[in-house]
Amino acid sequence: MRTLIGMSLLVTVVLAGCGGPAPTVAPPSSSAAAPPSSSAAGPSASGSAGSVAAGDGADASTQAVARCHTAQLSARLGPRVGSDPAQGYLPLIYTNTSRQACLLRGVPGADLHGPADPNGPVYTLFRQQSGIKDMRLQPGASASARLVVLSDQDGSFGSLGSRNWVPTQLVTIPPGETTALTVPWPAGLTVSRQDSATHPGSWIEPFAAG
Repeated sequence: MRTLIGMSLLVTVVLAGCGGPAPTVAPPSSSAAAPPSSSAAGPSASGSAGSVAAGDGADASTQAVARCHTAQLSARLGPRVGSDPAQGYLPLIYTNTSRQACLLRGVPGADLHGPADPNGPVYTLFRQQSGIKDMRLQPGASASARLVVLSDQDGSFGSLGSRNWVPTQLVTIPPGETTALTVPWPAGLTVSRQDSATHPGSWIEPFAAG
């Protein structure tokens, strides 16, 4: 009886041992079963498209606008503004007469030319530098600079005894340019010559819109 029980246990152990190696067969590779990775193509493709779009937008929004050249501009003086008979201003108006937008930045030169005077025939106006802004002029658009004028009053005298000096024309040069534009001066409007003054009563200001 003991012999039969021993044989039965031995058969059970052998059979169990024969079934053990089966799980050692390698399963299908997980890398072979997995779908192809998109990490190589996906980000690089989308990144490329994003950079192209950003580049197109940047090019469209940052197109350079060249400085306005004298040949692109016309100039004129508007009517005198101000109720004070001693000091008022005239708008010096620049207009873009070209077919391209251009940029005005700074203060125009302003020389008043006129008859003989103890200070000479030319009065160069002081340029006020505060408040300078970029003025982008589309074709046909205008910008103006205030030309402040101190006129003679009864009993007043300018530098070197100058009196009742009336310019004949304004010679103005756009910022950054060397070629001038000439504008007629309003008839009868006197300018008190203060050529040697530290803070003269006549000056020219930076461009503003309109």
